[in-house]
Amino acid sequence: MKTKVGIIGATGYAGVELIRLLLSHSKVEISSLCSVSFEGQNISDIYPSLKGIIEDKLVSAKEVIEKSDVIFASIPHGHSEEFARECIENGKLFIDLGADFRLSNESDYKEWYGLNYAYPNLHKQAIYSIPELSKKDLKGQKLIANPGCYPTSVSLGLYPVLKEKLIDKNSIIIDSKSGVTGAGRGLTLNTHFPENNEAFSAYKICSHRHTPEIEEMLSLIYGEDIKVTFVPHLLPINRGILSTIYCNLIDNVSLDEIISIYKNCYKDKNFIRIMEKGKENNVKYVKFSNYCNIAVNKDERTNRLVIVSCIDNMVKGAAGQAIQNMNLCLGFNESEGIDIVPPAF
Repeated sequence: MKTKVGIIGATGYAGVELIRLLLSHSKVEISSLCSVSFEGQNISDIYPSLKGIIEDKLVSAKEVIEKSDVIFASIPHGHSEEFARECIENGKLFIDLGADFRLSNESDYKEWYGLNYAYPNLHKQAIYSIPELSKKDLKGQKLIANPGCYPTSVSLGLYPVLKEKLIDKNSIIIDSKSGVTGAGRGLTLNTHFPENNEAFSAYKICSHRHTPEIEEMLSLIYGEDIKVTFVPHLLPINRGILSTIYCNLIDNVSLDEIISIYKNCYKDKNFIRIMEKGKENNVKYVKFSNYCNIAVNKDERTNRLVIVSCIDNMVKGAAGQAIQNMNLCLGFNESEGIDIVPPAF
């Protein structure tokens, strides 16, 4: 019998990406879909690409929870806690693609998101999981905080050198670029076509809400508090994140040795690909896939490391990683439903 999976927020970009991927998952079936904005309509009316493939009527969140064993929530922050509480009380697995359970300190959540925790005890049960970096066994867990897209690209890019303490923790500068789907499906001026087309801009400079999540994860890896300079940029493309990370090496370690450390660190991680020395990274190499490609370079003149980490923000940065977390929670093959080859062009 297949596991029944439901999605709250099914008509957002991450929500419909969950649908696309879950339809190829051999161990689950989509039981119900929720959308507050389009309740009563068919999902294929909102996304004609699904015509003849899945034409489920969009229902209430209550019905999704009743009919499902696993519930994915792809909704704005401040709305997941009530659904999480209901799922936990009924023994369901709840995976939140939003920000409600990502930060361990309520004070940080209040500072960056302007809200307090509605159910503080729930947060003690939540597991924040980048699967390749998680030190906890996810099997049997019931509340998963799926990481943000920028923090995923940055944490995976820096993990090996932070773990080995090869870099000056105070020197980290993160220059990230994202496609417009990262802003969600809602209409905003900066993602309006005339504003975004043939344009390239920085936004929320040193004030992006993913900053505390990045710092918390990097501090956990390193074992000491880390502060970073983080500047995101908006690319005139639909999907993809390219994070260029600058940091100073403590010792004069060779590039060959550093690449070897990366390969060894991720040798058993199917979705992490370390680029060969001198090879450039590009978002198109990971498009539609759950891969994270990492290229490592060294400026010999300054003894500075330049790490370029690429993911598809809708897959490894959202829906794909959420399914990867579900697979680990339920004891499925980690790659089930998300073992997708990126297109060549």
